[in-house]
Amino acid sequence: MEKREKLGSRLGFILVSAGCAVGLGNVWKFPYMCGQNGGAAFILIYLLFLVILGFPIMVCEFSVGRGSQQSCATSFKVLEPEGTNWHYFGYLGVIGNYLLMMFYTMVAGWMLYYCFRSGMGEFSAPGLTTGVVEQKFVDMTLSAPTLLFWTILAIVISFGICSLGVQNGVEKITKVMMICLLALIVILAVNSIRLEGASEGIRFYLMPDFRHMKEQGIGKVVFGAMSQAFFTLSIGMGSMAIFGSYLDKSRSLTGETVSIIALDTFVAIMAGLIIIPACFAFGIEPGAGPSLIFITLPNIFNQMAGGRIWGTLFFLFLSFAALSTVIAVFENILSFAIDLWGWSRSKAVKINIAAVIVLSVPCILGFNVLSAVQPLGPGSGIMDLEDFLVSNNILPLGSLVYIMFCVSRNGWGWDNFIKEADSGNGMKFPGMLRWYMNFILPIIVVGIYLKGYYDTFAPKGTAFLIGWGIFALGFLCYIGWLIFGRKKK
Repeated sequence: MEKREKLGSRLGFILVSAGCAVGLGNVWKFPYMCGQNGGAAFILIYLLFLVILGFPIMVCEFSVGRGSQQSCATSFKVLEPEGTNWHYFGYLGVIGNYLLMMFYTMVAGWMLYYCFRSGMGEFSAPGLTTGVVEQKFVDMTLSAPTLLFWTILAIVISFGICSLGVQNGVEKITKVMMICLLALIVILAVNSIRLEGASEGIRFYLMPDFRHMKEQGIGKVVFGAMSQAFFTLSIGMGSMAIFGSYLDKSRSLTGETVSIIALDTFVAIMAGLIIIPACFAFGIEPGAGPSLIFITLPNIFNQMAGGRIWGTLFFLFLSFAALSTVIAVFENILSFAIDLWGWSRSKAVKINIAAVIVLSVPCILGFNVLSAVQPLGPGSGIMDLEDFLVSNNILPLGSLVYIMFCVSRNGWGWDNFIKEADSGNGMKFPGMLRWYMNFILPIIVVGIYLKGYYDTFAPKGTAFLIGWGIFALGFLCYIGWLIFGRKKK
Protein backbone atom coordinates (compact mmCIF):
# COMPACT_ATOMS: atom_id res chain seq x y z
CA MET A 1 0.00 0.00 0.00
CA GLU A 2 1.27 3.47 -0.88
CA LYS A 3 2.16 5.83 1.96
CA ARG A 4 -0.74 8.20 2.57
CA GLU A 5 -0.08 11.62 1.09
CA LYS A 6 -0.83 14.93 2.81
CA LEU A 7 -1.95 18.30 1.52
CA GLY A 8 0.92 20.77 1.46
CA SER A 9 -0.76 23.82 2.96
CA ARG A 10 -3.78 25.18 4.78
CA LEU A 11 -4.71 27.23 1.68
CA GLY A 12 -4.56 24.07 -0.38
CA PHE A 13 -6.98 22.29 1.97
CA ILE A 14 -9.45 25.19 1.92
CA LEU A 15 -9.34 25.66 -1.86
CA VAL A 16 -9.48 21.94 -2.69
CA SER A 17 -12.36 21.35 -0.26
CA ALA A 18 -14.14 24.47 -1.52
CA GLY A 19 -13.53 23.22 -5.07
CA CYS A 20 -15.47 20.08 -4.19
CA ALA A 21 -18.31 22.11 -2.65
CA VAL A 22 -18.30 24.79 -5.37
CA GLY A 23 -20.06 23.14 -8.25
CA LEU A 24 -22.88 23.68 -10.66
CA GLY A 25 -25.34 23.86 -7.76
CA ASN A 26 -23.77 27.21 -6.87
CA VAL A 27 -23.59 28.72 -10.33
CA TRP A 28 -26.43 26.97 -12.11
CA LYS A 29 -29.15 26.20 -9.57
CA PHE A 30 -28.65 28.96 -6.98
CA PRO A 31 -29.30 31.95 -9.32
CA TYR A 32 -32.53 30.58 -10.78
CA MET A 33 -33.73 29.37 -7.36
CA CYS A 34 -33.09 32.88 -6.13
CA GLY A 35 -34.96 34.33 -9.12
CA GLN A 36 -37.93 32.04 -8.53
CA ASN A 37 -38.17 32.65 -4.78
CA GLY A 38 -37.96 36.37 -4.21
CA GLY A 39 -34.30 37.33 -4.53
CA ALA A 40 -32.69 38.77 -1.39
CA ALA A 41 -35.30 37.35 1.01
CA PHE A 42 -34.43 33.86 -0.27
CA ILE A 43 -30.71 34.56 0.24
CA LEU A 44 -31.20 35.51 3.91
CA ILE A 45 -33.08 32.28 4.64
CA TYR A 46 -30.50 30.31 2.65
CA LEU A 47 -27.65 31.75 4.73
CA LEU A 48 -29.47 30.87 7.95
CA PHE A 49 -29.90 27.24 6.92
CA LEU A 50 -26.32 27.08 5.67
CA VAL A 51 -25.20 27.76 9.25
CA ILE A 52 -27.64 25.50 11.09
CA LEU A 53 -27.54 22.60 8.59
CA GLY A 54 -24.38 22.60 6.51
CA PHE A 55 -21.85 23.74 9.10
CA PRO A 56 -22.22 20.98 11.75
CA ILE A 57 -22.49 18.19 9.17
CA MET A 58 -19.35 19.32 7.35
CA VAL A 59 -17.38 19.42 10.61
CA CYS A 60 -18.59 15.88 11.33
CA GLU A 61 -17.44 14.62 7.93
CA PHE A 62 -14.03 16.28 8.16
CA SER A 63 -13.58 14.89 11.69
CA VAL A 64 -14.30 11.31 10.64
CA GLY A 65 -11.86 11.68 7.74
CA ARG A 66 -9.03 13.14 9.81
CA GLY A 67 -9.68 10.90 12.81
CA SER A 68 -9.49 7.73 10.70
CA GLN A 69 -6.90 8.88 8.12
CA GLN A 70 -9.03 6.96 5.60
CA SER A 71 -11.63 7.58 2.90
CA CYS A 72 -15.30 6.87 3.61
CA ALA A 73 -14.78 3.35 2.23
CA THR A 74 -12.90 2.36 5.39
CA SER A 75 -13.13 5.28 7.84
CA PHE A 76 -16.14 3.96 9.77
CA LYS A 77 -14.49 0.55 10.12
CA VAL A 78 -11.46 2.20 11.74
CA LEU A 79 -13.48 4.28 14.24
CA GLU A 80 -16.65 2.29 14.98
CA PRO A 81 -17.18 0.43 18.27
CA GLU A 82 -16.81 -3.33 18.00
CA GLY A 83 -20.00 -5.12 16.99
CA THR A 84 -21.67 -2.15 15.25
CA ASN A 85 -22.72 -1.83 11.61
CA TRP A 86 -21.41 1.62 10.67
CA HIS A 87 -18.79 0.23 8.28
CA TYR A 88 -21.54 -0.85 5.88
CA PHE A 89 -22.12 2.81 5.09
CA GLY A 90 -18.70 2.78 3.38
CA TYR A 91 -20.19 0.77 0.52
CA LEU A 92 -23.04 3.26 0.18
CA GLY A 93 -20.53 6.12 0.07
CA VAL A 94 -18.57 4.36 -2.67
CA ILE A 95 -21.73 3.81 -4.71
CA GLY A 96 -22.77 7.43 -4.22
CA ASN A 97 -19.50 8.82 -5.56
CA TYR A 98 -19.65 6.61 -8.65
CA LEU A 99 -23.33 7.45 -9.20
CA LEU A 100 -22.56 11.17 -9.05
CA MET A 101 -19.82 10.81 -11.66
CA MET A 102 -22.12 8.83 -13.94
CA PHE A 103 -23.90 12.07 -14.84
CA TYR A 104 -21.78 14.92 -13.48
CA THR A 105 -18.92 14.14 -15.87
CA MET A 106 -21.33 14.57 -18.77
CA VAL A 107 -22.51 17.95 -17.45
CA ALA A 108 -18.86 18.99 -17.03
CA GLY A 109 -18.45 18.03 -20.68
CA TRP A 110 -21.38 20.30 -21.55
CA MET A 111 -19.56 23.21 -19.94
CA LEU A 112 -16.35 22.51 -21.86
CA TYR A 113 -18.33 22.21 -25.10
CA TYR A 114 -20.20 25.47 -24.53
CA CYS A 115 -16.93 27.24 -23.67
CA PHE A 116 -15.52 25.99 -26.98
CA ARG A 117 -18.63 26.94 -28.96
CA SER A 118 -18.79 30.37 -27.38
CA GLY A 119 -15.11 30.96 -28.11
CA MET A 120 -15.70 29.99 -31.76
CA GLY A 121 -18.40 32.65 -31.99
CA GLU A 122 -21.34 30.27 -32.35
CA PHE A 123 -23.48 32.35 -29.97
CA SER A 124 -22.48 35.71 -31.45
CA ALA A 125 -24.40 35.60 -34.72
CA PRO A 126 -26.63 38.55 -35.74
CA GLY A 127 -30.31 37.83 -35.24
CA LEU A 128 -29.71 34.93 -32.88
CA THR A 129 -32.98 34.11 -31.09
CA THR A 130 -33.84 32.11 -27.99
CA GLY A 131 -35.42 29.49 -30.22
CA VAL A 132 -32.19 29.04 -32.19
CA VAL A 133 -30.12 28.74 -28.99
CA GLU A 134 -32.59 26.23 -27.59
CA GLN A 135 -32.32 24.12 -30.74
CA LYS A 136 -28.52 24.15 -30.45
CA PHE A 137 -28.83 22.70 -26.94
CA VAL A 138 -31.29 20.04 -28.13
CA ASP A 139 -29.01 19.12 -31.03
CA MET A 140 -26.13 18.65 -28.60
CA THR A 141 -28.10 16.30 -26.35
CA LEU A 142 -29.38 14.28 -29.33
CA SER A 143 -25.85 13.64 -30.58
CA ALA A 144 -24.44 10.73 -28.55
CA PRO A 145 -20.96 10.98 -30.19
CA THR A 146 -20.72 14.67 -29.27
CA LEU A 147 -21.73 14.03 -25.66
CA LEU A 148 -19.39 11.05 -25.40
CA PHE A 149 -16.38 12.98 -26.73
CA TRP A 150 -16.75 15.91 -24.32
CA THR A 151 -17.55 13.61 -21.40
CA ILE A 152 -14.42 11.56 -22.06
CA LEU A 153 -12.39 14.78 -22.32
CA ALA A 154 -13.64 15.92 -18.87
CA ILE A 155 -12.86 12.45 -17.43
CA VAL A 156 -9.35 12.25 -18.91
CA ILE A 157 -8.42 15.81 -17.84
CA SER A 158 -9.63 15.22 -14.27
CA PHE A 159 -8.07 11.77 -13.79
CA GLY A 160 -4.90 13.09 -15.43
CA ILE A 161 -4.65 15.73 -12.71
CA CYS A 162 -5.35 13.17 -9.97
CA SER A 163 -2.66 10.87 -11.38
CA LEU A 164 -0.01 13.45 -10.46
CA GLY A 165 -0.72 12.92 -6.75
CA VAL A 166 -2.38 14.85 -3.92
CA GLN A 167 0.12 17.72 -3.65
CA ASN A 168 1.52 17.90 -7.19
CA GLY A 169 -1.77 17.26 -8.96
CA VAL A 170 -5.00 17.74 -7.01
CA GLU A 171 -3.78 20.49 -4.67
CA LYS A 172 -1.53 22.43 -7.04
CA ILE A 173 -3.86 22.48 -10.04
CA THR A 174 -7.09 22.94 -8.08
CA LYS A 175 -5.53 25.95 -6.32
CA VAL A 176 -4.78 27.56 -9.70
CA MET A 177 -8.22 26.63 -11.02
CA MET A 178 -10.01 28.06 -7.97
CA ILE A 179 -8.00 31.29 -8.03
CA CYS A 180 -8.85 31.69 -11.74
CA LEU A 181 -12.49 30.89 -10.95
CA LEU A 182 -12.61 33.59 -8.26
CA ALA A 183 -10.94 36.13 -10.56
CA LEU A 184 -13.34 35.33 -13.41
CA ILE A 185 -16.40 35.59 -11.20
CA VAL A 186 -15.39 39.06 -9.97
CA ILE A 187 -14.68 40.29 -13.52
CA LEU A 188 -18.01 38.91 -14.81
CA ALA A 189 -19.96 40.36 -11.87
CA VAL A 190 -18.45 43.82 -12.35
CA ASN A 191 -19.39 43.70 -16.04
CA SER A 192 -22.94 42.58 -15.22
CA ILE A 193 -23.70 45.28 -12.64
CA ARG A 194 -22.42 47.97 -15.05
CA LEU A 195 -24.98 47.05 -17.71
CA GLU A 196 -27.63 49.64 -18.47
CA GLY A 197 -30.82 48.67 -16.64
CA ALA A 198 -29.06 46.33 -14.21
CA SER A 199 -29.88 48.44 -11.14
CA GLU A 200 -33.37 46.95 -10.79
CA GLY A 201 -31.87 43.45 -10.79
CA ILE A 202 -29.30 44.45 -8.14
CA ARG A 203 -32.10 45.83 -5.96
CA PHE A 204 -34.16 42.63 -6.39
CA TYR A 205 -31.10 40.50 -5.57
CA LEU A 206 -29.62 42.40 -2.62
CA MET A 207 -32.51 44.31 -0.98
CA PRO A 208 -34.84 41.94 0.91
CA ASP A 209 -38.51 42.36 0.08
CA PHE A 210 -40.56 39.77 1.90
CA ARG A 211 -43.61 40.55 -0.22
CA HIS A 212 -41.97 38.52 -3.00
CA MET A 213 -41.62 35.60 -0.61
CA LYS A 214 -45.26 35.85 0.39
CA GLU A 215 -46.35 35.86 -3.25
CA GLN A 216 -44.42 32.64 -3.93
CA GLY A 217 -45.61 30.99 -0.71
CA ILE A 218 -43.59 31.20 2.50
CA GLY A 219 -43.40 27.42 2.97
CA LYS A 220 -42.18 26.87 -0.60
CA VAL A 221 -39.47 29.53 -0.30
CA VAL A 222 -38.28 28.34 3.13
CA PHE A 223 -38.06 24.70 2.04
CA GLY A 224 -36.34 25.71 -1.21
CA ALA A 225 -33.71 27.67 0.74
CA MET A 226 -33.30 24.80 3.20
CA SER A 227 -32.79 22.25 0.42
CA GLN A 228 -30.33 24.44 -1.49
CA ALA A 229 -28.31 25.12 1.67
CA PHE A 230 -28.24 21.41 2.46
CA PHE A 231 -27.19 20.16 -0.99
CA THR A 232 -24.76 22.91 -2.01
CA LEU A 233 -21.85 21.69 0.14
CA SER A 234 -21.55 18.14 -1.28
CA ILE A 235 -21.76 16.61 2.20
CA GLY A 236 -23.04 13.17 3.13
CA MET A 237 -21.17 10.69 0.94
CA GLY A 238 -17.56 11.15 1.99
CA SER A 239 -16.46 13.57 -0.72
CA MET A 240 -15.26 15.95 1.99
CA ALA A 241 -13.97 13.32 4.43
CA ILE A 242 -11.12 12.37 2.11
CA PHE A 243 -9.60 15.86 2.37
CA GLY A 244 -9.91 15.70 6.15
CA SER A 245 -7.78 12.54 5.96
CA TYR A 246 -5.09 14.48 4.07
CA LEU A 247 -5.00 17.26 6.70
CA ASP A 248 -2.63 17.46 9.68
CA LYS A 249 -3.78 18.42 13.18
CA SER A 250 -2.30 21.92 13.29
CA ARG A 251 -5.66 23.64 12.66
CA SER A 252 -9.08 23.06 14.20
CA LEU A 253 -11.71 21.78 11.79
CA THR A 254 -14.35 24.29 12.86
CA GLY A 255 -12.41 27.30 11.62
CA GLU A 256 -11.48 25.57 8.37
CA THR A 257 -15.12 24.62 7.78
CA VAL A 258 -16.24 28.23 8.27
CA SER A 259 -13.67 29.36 5.67
CA ILE A 260 -14.84 26.74 3.15
CA ILE A 261 -18.53 27.56 3.64
CA ALA A 262 -17.78 31.29 3.32
CA LEU A 263 -15.94 30.70 0.04
CA ASP A 264 -18.70 28.44 -1.29
CA THR A 265 -21.31 31.07 -0.37
CA PHE A 266 -19.26 33.86 -1.96
CA VAL A 267 -19.21 31.98 -5.28
CA ALA A 268 -22.96 31.30 -5.17
CA ILE A 269 -23.86 34.91 -4.39
CA MET A 270 -21.44 36.30 -6.99
CA ALA A 271 -22.87 33.89 -9.60
CA GLY A 272 -26.28 35.40 -8.91
CA LEU A 273 -24.75 38.86 -9.24
CA ILE A 274 -23.57 37.89 -12.73
CA ILE A 275 -26.85 36.40 -13.89
CA ILE A 276 -29.74 38.29 -12.27
CA PRO A 277 -28.72 41.91 -13.11
CA ALA A 278 -28.03 40.77 -16.69
CA CYS A 279 -31.50 39.19 -16.88
CA PHE A 280 -33.13 42.44 -15.69
CA ALA A 281 -30.99 44.51 -18.07
CA PHE A 282 -32.25 42.56 -21.08
CA GLY A 283 -35.81 41.91 -19.88
CA ILE A 284 -35.34 38.18 -19.21
CA GLU A 285 -37.13 36.27 -16.45
CA PRO A 286 -34.46 35.37 -13.82
CA GLY A 287 -36.49 32.40 -12.60
CA ALA A 288 -36.31 30.66 -15.97
CA GLY A 289 -35.16 27.42 -14.38
CA PRO A 290 -32.41 25.02 -15.51
CA SER A 291 -32.57 26.37 -19.08
CA LEU A 292 -31.18 29.70 -17.81
CA ILE A 293 -27.55 28.67 -18.34
CA PHE A 294 -27.70 26.98 -21.74
CA ILE A 295 -30.53 28.83 -23.49
CA THR A 296 -31.22 32.20 -21.88
CA LEU A 297 -27.70 33.39 -21.06
CA PRO A 298 -26.07 32.75 -24.46
CA ASN A 299 -28.78 34.95 -25.94
CA ILE A 300 -28.05 37.65 -23.34
CA PHE A 301 -24.31 37.56 -24.07
CA ASN A 302 -25.10 37.88 -27.77
CA GLN A 303 -26.79 41.22 -27.05
CA MET A 304 -23.85 42.58 -25.02
CA ALA A 305 -20.96 44.60 -26.37
CA GLY A 306 -18.08 42.11 -26.49
CA GLY A 307 -20.56 39.30 -25.85
CA ARG A 308 -18.35 36.63 -27.43
CA ILE A 309 -15.60 37.37 -24.90
CA TRP A 310 -17.98 37.58 -21.93
CA GLY A 311 -19.80 34.41 -22.95
CA THR A 312 -16.54 32.49 -23.33
CA LEU A 313 -15.29 33.70 -19.94
CA PHE A 314 -18.61 32.74 -18.34
CA PHE A 315 -18.49 29.17 -19.65
CA LEU A 316 -14.80 28.95 -18.74
CA PHE A 317 -15.85 29.89 -15.19
CA LEU A 318 -18.54 27.18 -15.28
CA SER A 319 -15.98 24.67 -16.59
CA PHE A 320 -13.66 25.41 -13.68
CA ALA A 321 -16.56 25.03 -11.22
CA ALA A 322 -17.56 21.67 -12.71
CA LEU A 323 -14.03 20.28 -13.07
CA SER A 324 -13.03 21.26 -9.52
CA THR A 325 -15.85 19.03 -8.25
CA VAL A 326 -15.03 16.20 -10.65
CA ILE A 327 -11.36 16.23 -9.61
CA ALA A 328 -12.30 16.16 -5.92
CA VAL A 329 -14.71 13.25 -6.33
CA PHE A 330 -12.25 11.37 -8.56
CA GLU A 331 -9.66 11.73 -5.79
CA ASN A 332 -12.19 10.16 -3.44
CA ILE A 333 -12.81 7.32 -5.91
CA LEU A 334 -9.07 6.66 -6.25
CA SER A 335 -8.70 6.61 -2.47
CA PHE A 336 -11.31 3.82 -2.28
CA ALA A 337 -9.12 1.52 -4.38
CA ILE A 338 -5.98 2.53 -2.49
CA ASP A 339 -7.58 2.06 0.97
CA LEU A 340 -9.63 -1.08 0.21
CA TRP A 341 -7.33 -3.07 -2.03
CA GLY A 342 -3.92 -1.45 -1.65
CA TRP A 343 -3.70 -0.49 -5.32
CA SER A 344 -1.10 1.99 -6.52
CA ARG A 345 -2.42 5.39 -7.62
CA SER A 346 -1.36 4.62 -11.20
CA LYS A 347 -3.32 1.35 -11.29
CA ALA A 348 -6.38 2.97 -9.71
CA VAL A 349 -6.33 5.77 -12.31
CA LYS A 350 -6.08 3.42 -15.31
CA ILE A 351 -8.90 1.14 -14.16
CA ASN A 352 -11.18 3.98 -13.08
CA ILE A 353 -10.82 5.96 -16.31
CA ALA A 354 -12.25 2.98 -18.17
CA ALA A 355 -14.87 2.29 -15.47
CA VAL A 356 -16.20 5.86 -15.29
CA ILE A 357 -16.38 6.19 -19.09
CA VAL A 358 -18.44 2.99 -19.30
CA LEU A 359 -20.65 4.04 -16.36
CA SER A 360 -21.31 7.43 -18.00
CA VAL A 361 -22.71 5.90 -21.19
CA PRO A 362 -26.28 5.19 -19.91
CA CYS A 363 -26.74 8.84 -18.95
CA ILE A 364 -25.48 10.00 -22.35
CA LEU A 365 -27.79 7.58 -24.17
CA GLY A 366 -30.67 8.67 -21.94
CA PHE A 367 -30.93 11.88 -23.97
CA ASN A 368 -31.19 10.09 -27.32
CA VAL A 369 -31.16 6.31 -27.85
CA LEU A 370 -32.66 5.51 -24.42
CA SER A 371 -34.88 8.58 -24.11
CA ALA A 372 -37.96 6.34 -23.74
CA VAL A 373 -36.59 5.05 -20.41
CA GLN A 374 -38.33 7.22 -17.79
CA PRO A 375 -37.90 5.56 -14.38
CA LEU A 376 -39.19 8.49 -12.32
CA GLY A 377 -42.27 9.03 -14.45
CA PRO A 378 -43.12 10.97 -17.62
CA GLY A 379 -40.59 13.66 -18.49
CA SER A 380 -37.75 12.07 -16.52
CA GLY A 381 -34.69 10.29 -17.85
CA ILE A 382 -31.71 8.22 -16.76
CA MET A 383 -29.84 11.33 -15.61
CA ASP A 384 -32.83 12.30 -13.44
CA LEU A 385 -32.77 8.86 -11.79
CA GLU A 386 -29.03 9.05 -11.07
CA ASP A 387 -29.32 12.59 -9.73
CA PHE A 388 -32.33 11.60 -7.61
CA LEU A 389 -30.52 8.64 -6.06
CA VAL A 390 -27.58 10.85 -5.10
CA SER A 391 -29.25 14.15 -4.20
CA ASN A 392 -32.47 12.88 -2.64
CA ASN A 393 -31.15 9.71 -1.01
CA ILE A 394 -27.43 9.26 -0.40
CA LEU A 395 -26.63 12.90 0.48
CA PRO A 396 -29.37 13.42 3.11
CA LEU A 397 -29.20 9.94 4.63
CA GLY A 398 -25.40 9.91 4.48
CA SER A 399 -25.43 13.20 6.36
CA LEU A 400 -27.69 11.59 8.95
CA VAL A 401 -25.13 8.78 9.34
CA TYR A 402 -22.27 11.25 9.87
CA ILE A 403 -24.27 13.24 12.45
CA MET A 404 -25.32 10.20 14.47
CA PHE A 405 -21.89 8.55 14.23
CA CYS A 406 -20.34 11.65 15.81
CA VAL A 407 -22.89 12.16 18.60
CA SER A 408 -24.25 8.68 19.38
CA ARG A 409 -22.92 6.44 22.14
CA ASN A 410 -23.45 3.61 19.69
CA GLY A 411 -21.02 5.30 17.30
CA TRP A 412 -17.74 7.19 17.55
CA GLY A 413 -19.32 9.42 20.20
CA TRP A 414 -19.36 13.10 21.13
CA ASP A 415 -16.13 13.10 23.15
CA ASN A 416 -14.07 11.60 20.32
CA PHE A 417 -15.70 13.91 17.78
CA ILE A 418 -15.01 17.06 19.82
CA LYS A 419 -11.43 16.01 20.53
CA GLU A 420 -10.77 15.61 16.79
CA ALA A 421 -12.71 18.70 15.68
CA ASP A 422 -10.93 20.93 18.23
CA SER A 423 -7.40 19.60 17.67
CA GLY A 424 -5.10 22.42 16.58
CA ASN A 425 -5.26 26.20 16.58
CA GLY A 426 -8.37 28.10 15.62
CA MET A 427 -12.08 28.25 16.35
CA LYS A 428 -13.50 25.52 18.57
CA PHE A 429 -16.75 23.68 17.92
CA PRO A 430 -19.66 25.07 20.00
CA GLY A 431 -20.42 22.55 22.74
CA MET A 432 -23.92 23.95 23.07
CA LEU A 433 -24.82 22.26 19.74
CA ARG A 434 -24.69 18.78 21.25
CA TRP A 435 -28.38 18.61 22.15
CA TYR A 436 -29.34 20.17 18.79
CA MET A 437 -27.26 17.61 16.87
CA ASN A 438 -28.63 14.72 18.91
CA PHE A 439 -32.32 15.50 18.57
CA ILE A 440 -33.19 18.41 16.24
CA LEU A 441 -30.80 18.15 13.30
CA PRO A 442 -31.56 14.46 12.54
CA ILE A 443 -35.30 15.27 12.43
CA ILE A 444 -34.66 18.15 10.00
CA VAL A 445 -32.57 15.92 7.74
CA VAL A 446 -35.20 13.16 7.70
CA GLY A 447 -37.83 15.82 6.97
CA ILE A 448 -35.84 17.06 3.97
CA TYR A 449 -35.46 13.47 2.78
CA LEU A 450 -39.18 12.64 2.96
CA LYS A 451 -40.30 16.02 1.60
CA GLY A 452 -38.00 15.50 -1.40
CA TYR A 453 -39.81 12.25 -2.20
CA TYR A 454 -43.22 13.84 -1.84
CA ASP A 455 -42.37 16.81 -4.08
CA THR A 456 -40.87 14.50 -6.72
CA PHE A 457 -43.65 11.92 -6.94
CA ALA A 458 -46.89 13.49 -5.70
CA PRO A 459 -47.45 15.33 -9.04
CA LYS A 460 -46.88 12.06 -10.96
CA GLY A 461 -49.71 10.08 -9.45
CA THR A 462 -50.52 7.80 -6.55
CA ALA A 463 -48.82 4.73 -8.01
CA PHE A 464 -45.45 6.48 -8.29
CA LEU A 465 -45.83 8.05 -4.85
CA ILE A 466 -46.65 4.73 -3.16
CA GLY A 467 -44.01 2.71 -5.06
CA TRP A 468 -41.14 5.11 -4.47
CA GLY A 469 -42.48 5.86 -0.97
CA ILE A 470 -41.96 2.21 -0.05
CA PHE A 471 -38.40 2.48 -1.38
CA ALA A 472 -37.86 5.64 0.72
CA LEU A 473 -39.05 4.00 3.93
CA GLY A 474 -36.98 0.88 3.22
CA PHE A 475 -33.87 2.97 2.67
CA LEU A 476 -34.57 4.89 5.88
CA CYS A 477 -34.91 1.61 7.80
CA TYR A 478 -31.55 0.48 6.40
CA ILE A 479 -29.91 3.67 7.68
CA GLY A 480 -31.62 3.14 11.04
CA TRP A 481 -30.09 -0.35 11.19
CA LEU A 482 -26.64 1.11 10.47
CA ILE A 483 -27.08 3.64 13.28
CA PHE A 484 -28.71 1.56 16.00
CA GLY A 485 -27.95 -2.05 15.09
CA ARG A 486 -25.48 -4.13 17.06
CA LYS A 487 -24.33 -7.65 16.42
CA LYS A 488 -24.94 -10.17 19.15
CA LYS A 489 -21.81 -11.08 21.10
